[in-house]
Amino acid sequence: MDVRRLIAGCGGLALAVTLSQFPEYAQQYTQRLGGAVDELRVITEDFDRSAAEGGLDRQGALARYSISEDAFLADRGTAMSATFVRYDMLSQTLAQIEGAGPVERFQSLPAYLDTDIGRRTLENYRPAVPVTVEGILYAGAGFIVGYLLVSAVVRFMALPFRRRRGRVRVTGA
Repeated sequence: MDVRRLIAGCGGLALAVTLSQFPEYAQQYTQRLGGAVDELRVITEDFDRSAAEGGLDRQGALARYSISEDAFLADRGTAMSATFVRYDMLSQTLAQIEGAGPVERFQSLPAYLDTDIGRRTLENYRPAVPVTVEGILYAGAGFIVGYLLVSAVVRFMALPFRRRRGRVRVTGA
């Protein structure tokens, strides 16, 4: 076995291990996202219920906050508006992620990453052995791509050091 194949095999193995972790990260991210959506749902439903008990809808209640002379109440109204926007955005993101297939999730997840949730997921991420079909497929794809990429890089870097074959120099006599 030549050195290039050994190095390419190591590169393939490294990418296989890395990509095999994606399904686990995606699962942990989705769980955190789902937890955030659940908590925001509780806050939203409680606010809407309180507003209804006061004879208002959400927009009417928020309008009351905004016209208040009390800076604290006006700020709470602004904060609640931001909470509702975040709830809607995270709910849509969760629905998209849950409805996506493995390849679609891989392609789309970076666009969905909420910086807070994504960062906290990475901070608390625990690697897992891929025993699902999805994990094994990611590992296999990672090995193939890693092997090919590293092999190509090694081959390219070795070009200046290759011996030229097939040329025979004949000196005149």
